[in-house]
Amino acid sequence: MSRLLARFATAVVLGVAGTAAVDVRPPLSRAPGTHVVTGNRGLTAGVAWRRHASILIGVVSVVAVCSWLAAQSVFTLTEIRAEHIATFVPSQSPRAAAPTIAAPSGSAAVEQTTPGTKPAATLVTSFDGLGAGFTGPQGMVGLRNPSDNSLAVGPNHIVQTVNSRMAIFTKQGKQFGTTGRALYGPVPTNNVFKGFGGQCEARNNGDAVVRYDQIADRWLIVMPIFARGPARPDQPGLWKGGNAAYVSPPGRLGQPGPAAPLSQPSPAPAEASPQSAQPPRAGGAAQRGEDAPQGPYSICYAVSTGPDPFGAYYRYEFLRPLFPDYPRPAIWPDGYYVATSTGDNRISEKIATEKHACVVERAKMLAGEPASEQCLVIENVNFLNNADIDGKSLPPAGAPNVMMAAGGTQLENVFEADSVDVWQLHVDWKRSANTHVTGPQKVRVAPYHYLCDGQLSNCVPQPGTDRRLDSQGDKIMARPVYRRIGDQESVVAVHSVNTAAGGGGVRWYELRVDRQRNVTLHQQGTYAPDRFFRWMASPAMDRAGNIAIGYSFGGAPNFAGQRFAGRLAGDPPGVLTLRETVLVEGESAQDAMRWEDYTQTAMDPNDDCTIWYVGDYLKKGVGTYSTKIGAFRLPGCGT
Repeated sequence: MSRLLARFATAVVLGVAGTAAVDVRPPLSRAPGTHVVTGNRGLTAGVAWRRHASILIGVVSVVAVCSWLAAQSVFTLTEIRAEHIATFVPSQSPRAAAPTIAAPSGSAAVEQTTPGTKPAATLVTSFDGLGAGFTGPQGMVGLRNPSDNSLAVGPNHIVQTVNSRMAIFTKQGKQFGTTGRALYGPVPTNNVFKGFGGQCEARNNGDAVVRYDQIADRWLIVMPIFARGPARPDQPGLWKGGNAAYVSPPGRLGQPGPAAPLSQPSPAPAEASPQSAQPPRAGGAAQRGEDAPQGPYSICYAVSTGPDPFGAYYRYEFLRPLFPDYPRPAIWPDGYYVATSTGDNRISEKIATEKHACVVERAKMLAGEPASEQCLVIENVNFLNNADIDGKSLPPAGAPNVMMAAGGTQLENVFEADSVDVWQLHVDWKRSANTHVTGPQKVRVAPYHYLCDGQLSNCVPQPGTDRRLDSQGDKIMARPVYRRIGDQESVVAVHSVNTAAGGGGVRWYELRVDRQRNVTLHQQGTYAPDRFFRWMASPAMDRAGNIAIGYSFGGAPNFAGQRFAGRLAGDPPGVLTLRETVLVEGESAQDAMRWEDYTQTAMDPNDDCTIWYVGDYLKKGVGTYSTKIGAFRLPGCGT
């Protein structure tokens, strides 16, 4: 079916849902295995239809179009985050057409078409994390695609979250003799909010993310709430774009209250069976529709009192007017910065490209004191990511946090750009009126084209099937990392791009920040040593200035797995000079389009050299993903 017909079908649905004359909107509830469209800025035709078409024509058209779609079994409504395209997209049909992959003129100049020749990074250890085949003290759990992998590493423990489940593993060292033994999990992530009350305790939602604050030796867990809570008099009103910061109301009276230890569920009985771990998004049916009472959304924070993840946590809940989707927390001296995309249970063409740039009061959270959250609304922007500190060398006092996004706009079919956008967020905890963001600064880079035109695309081929994997090619991926070495301040970032050979490559950048806080490009490259696909990457920089990048690898005849490449600080610019390291080879094809939403690196605080990484793969004969956690060390660091 053509893009025009797909847009027409969506326009009809929007027309019926939004017709002002007669409210015939059904609740946007979903049956198991179905998904809901949450928003779209790009459907101008759909908005016009909604405003002008009669309800009778709309109903007849919906029936006709949906009947035709059902007969064809080619398209389904797909779950779409607030930054996703709200249109009909290809289902996981075996007949999905191969994408056209072409690189723009000028991009080949930075492509690395041969592999590195220096010795590969050392694979220190690896083990399976949450996913198919995992069994821990609390049993096992079935996890659904896509995974939202997050990993943090402390002095003696490794904490992993995947969607709405978490686990804690041993790390070899002073406390444990081995790495990878499951001490805790799989448990609901909201176990950390047990006894706190409110939405954080009541609801266990996906997209939880974990970080280890090396500066303070604390764990940070951030969890969004997918559903609106009850309407309340102190809930925030409509937030508008601009350079005004909004202060998020606290969700719990007197928060954080006394620090509470991590809840310890009973061990699972031997006959425990897997269960689904991913709850539906968007608020309950009782609050659906623009005219229904609309309570606030919530975002939840837990900050440990020390380096033991089993120790006590201070807990906080803050209220938001829109769903805080896909949080990307970053450690910074003056706050925990958390960019979120936005969603709602009301169809809107505006919120699809609206992002919230938020920051919470780190110093007070570490002390267990009442803390505040400030947010700015940034409109007409791609997926935002904040720079996250690697190591303990801090930026200059008062330095703003750096945020990044890719150029182009997938919703407007602009898949190419020759710049990345950079903002700097300045927070003032004494007077929120002084909090502001500067940018976007367009940092010029070599031209690029989103891998397979961006997200929710049938992209990466798999052996033995015509079903392809999504690339998430429109995003700067988690985590852009900040590293200070002496007076040198670097930010390393990655995204997935088309290559001249017709595959997928990892475009990577090292940006530099000067004393005046100007951000410039220092070096760039696209790692594309063959015609296969490397995508969904995550970078790190160790204390020696070496750069490492983990990524998914695939493309027929290879099943999707995880690999790792890197370069040393003194190597020629723009080249990953180390030979590629295989973390895990895939063993089976995935029977769904959505691959993981992201992979993630984490620095080891003990030596600031060992780089941990987590990503997905499929075991032979298993229908859903497993995760592999590995640790790498690049030559020359710590020796």
